[in-house]
Amino acid sequence: MTEIDIDYLRGWIGRERVREELLAPVAVQALSAALDREQVPMQSEALPPTWQWLYFNDCARRSDLGVDGHGRTGDFLPPVPLPRRMWASGEFICEQPLRIGELAEQRSVVTSVELKEGKTGTLLFVSLEHQISQQGQRCLVEKQHLVYREMANGPSPFRPGDPAPGAADSQQPFQPDPVLLFRYSALTFNGHRIHYDRDYTTQQEHYPALVVHGPLLATLLAEQVAIQMPEVRVSGFGFRAVRPVFDTDHLLLCSKRSGDSVDLWTQNQDGFVTMIATAKVEVPQ
Repeated sequence: MTEIDIDYLRGWIGRERVREELLAPVAVQALSAALDREQVPMQSEALPPTWQWLYFNDCARRSDLGVDGHGRTGDFLPPVPLPRRMWASGEFICEQPLRIGELAEQRSVVTSVELKEGKTGTLLFVSLEHQISQQGQRCLVEKQHLVYREMANGPSPFRPGDPAPGAADSQQPFQPDPVLLFRYSALTFNGHRIHYDRDYTTQQEHYPALVVHGPLLATLLAEQVAIQMPEVRVSGFGFRAVRPVFDTDHLLLCSKRSGDSVDLWTQNQDGFVTMIATAKVEVPQ
């Protein structure tokens, strides 16, 4: 078991970071192509929900990368000694749309560092809050929850999955593939090798296949709102990863609307839920 000085790591709580970035249209065009989107958002139009993840990403130098391809921590993020890292869940409120092609500012702060013991071993959770503004006006407030785990010693079976929460209004089949995973990694400058290096993924981290990014799955679910309900605007969105998804899986992207709330989930070929999400929607005046 890895020794963890939780009091030391909690010293990062309250640490802040401020970044500025142009919400460049070329990134929007590239993600539209990767997702096979027919309608491409243009200059000065609203940035689709979850697409803020194209921006404000870490650009670690090659010499500062770990074996897994992640940038080393210890500056803004605490230096957690556990080797496995994933984005477990998140939520955001969109107070007003971010505009493509305009300068934006992101203010980030570490809000909590918590140590827990789970069924799979030691878990450490790091939570962040991001506020993104344009022209001095706050547009989006987002909470991000990262989880760090110990490395598996070998392949291990997954626990029994949870069934779908109910009948969906819409089910869209979706097959992830290595090219999509590579393109999304490139667009978000995510060097984590589990998304594109099959040998590393299966031999070092002992997954059965390439792992689909949690944020990519969340984006695919948010896209279902745009496809099924083009008349609404997403004012809030939250997601939680339930079960790993691999590039060999056959997925259903599911949605069910109830008033101003849309329940969303991904479901694999075994009928197990892999991600759940909720979108708050409103009809623009």
